[in-house]
Amino acid sequence: MKTAIRVVSDVAYGAANDLATGSGSLDVFYSGLTSASALAKRAWRDGDELARTYPNATALLSNAAAAVGRQKSGARTQLYGLANLSDPERKLIGEVLGAGEVAGVVALPDGSLAQIRESVLAGIWRVRIGSEPAREYLEVGAIPQIVRRAATDLTSADLAIGPAPDGAMNVQPVLAEIRERARVWRFGMRAHIINLTLLPMSVIDLAFLQQSLGNGPVQLIFRGYSTCRVQATGIRNVWSVQFFNSTDNIILDTLEVGGVPMLALAADEDLQDSAERMQEIIEAYFT
Repeated sequence: MKTAIRVVSDVAYGAANDLATGSGSLDVFYSGLTSASALAKRAWRDGDELARTYPNATALLSNAAAAVGRQKSGARTQLYGLANLSDPERKLIGEVLGAGEVAGVVALPDGSLAQIRESVLAGIWRVRIGSEPAREYLEVGAIPQIVRRAATDLTSADLAIGPAPDGAMNVQPVLAEIRERARVWRFGMRAHIINLTLLPMSVIDLAFLQQSLGNGPVQLIFRGYSTCRVQATGIRNVWSVQFFNSTDNIILDTLEVGGVPMLALAADEDLQDSAERMQEIIEAYFT
């Protein structure tokens, strides 16, 4: 098996992994219950009583449901702050939305982390900047805007290629290809994918590749039947996309030159499905 290269800091890597497994300290991102099982425990309550008890949460969920129904994958996202919600209302939001399979972190210039968790409803995200609950919000859209902004604003526009170390085999032409593709890529163009798994790359090649690309500010982890890690490198529009088996050995290692990888984005079909499911939840428990 090839050794996976890591292109984010150890702190960001650990935080993203903790969120994805549910072992992180931020309980607001992981209630330990699915939305269905948690809400079932409230099902004895009259819908009107639930709405009266949690008016701000009810209004926010209704607004988010309407928003996701109108949302398109390529459109600007919509944000809904949680600062005015009480702790019980925040807990209710967590129970309704649940914890999906996608979690991640964005390393910010001030040293803080933006922590991201997609709900069980694709395209509805919960984001917290730093550790303050007042800086927490729901975001409806393909991917939180902070991911796109950090990947653009906190990365370098040019890839400097130094002399290859002794023992390198094929890393120089790969770096040249990445630099050329990254320079010409524009929004709306298809991504260019380089499959490192199929290339004869030595450990020295991979180490020099990681050193040349540098650490990026974004890492997203997908946990389903297997694990996928989507990581921004230090070079604008260059992403590492890696798939791992159950023993955490890499089985597919790629570099993607383009915008945020499609794998990470909620598609129009996902958003429409989430709108329908969200409306069903509201009608079942809040009316």
